[in-house]
Amino acid sequence: MLTLLSPAKTLDFESPLEVKKASDAALLDDAAELAEVLKTYSPTKLRELMHVSEKLAELNVQRFQDWEKPNADNGSRPALFAFQGDVYQGFKATELTEKQLLYAQDHLRILSGLYGVLRPLDRMLPYRLEMGTLLKTERGKDLYQFWGQRITDRIAAQLQVTKSKFLLNLASQEYFRSVRAETLNCPVITPAFKDMKNGKYKMITFFAKQARGVMAAWVMKQRVKTTRKLTRFAEEGYRYDAASSTETEPVFLRG
Repeated sequence: MLTLLSPAKTLDFESPLEVKKASDAALLDDAAELAEVLKTYSPTKLRELMHVSEKLAELNVQRFQDWEKPNADNGSRPALFAFQGDVYQGFKATELTEKQLLYAQDHLRILSGLYGVLRPLDRMLPYRLEMGTLLKTERGKDLYQFWGQRITDRIAAQLQVTKSKFLLNLASQEYFRSVRAETLNCPVITPAFKDMKNGKYKMITFFAKQARGVMAAWVMKQRVKTTRKLTRFAEEGYRYDAASSTETEPVFLRG
């Protein structure tokens, strides 16, 4: 089973890092092409493109001006330890053993607007570029057209290498749109996480994001390969609900 996650806006490039191993992302030439486009943007133009504050626009203009291919000497960090949003707070990467991390290197992929697709140990530099950004390039009107089939091809290749029979989609809709799932020769499993609120089970964004990270980490630790074993997920108070589940959308309830 190959698992997909979204990246996060919140980053951590400051805390001590015990992991010594790192790898290079597969689509760095494409990332460099995007960075060259973004180097032409002023703070005002970037603010309008990304719908961010003036301060964030200025920060990211500088990031793209300074951008180069990540390496061991330019302040890069393995992706799984650089992202610090809700999903990654749930994942708790520092709790993985070395063997579990190496397993994740083969069985976990992080979708990215700038890097396309990242393995957990792939080096990255600080950036902000959401997949839904309407960034025009020579390849098209937005990042979906820019990446085209490239992300899907990398995922398809890894599905084959790992002999995975399922793709576990724990990414957001915005990021999963970059994957042309209909061209993959395997079922896509997209779990739903719901919490009790006002007497009804509902998807609460904050909790659902954390739950995706918790499940992703659990899948790596347990080396889950089948949908049957996936339904045994019972972390953080969630439980599988067969009555409201389908074959491709298992539902997990809490409360």
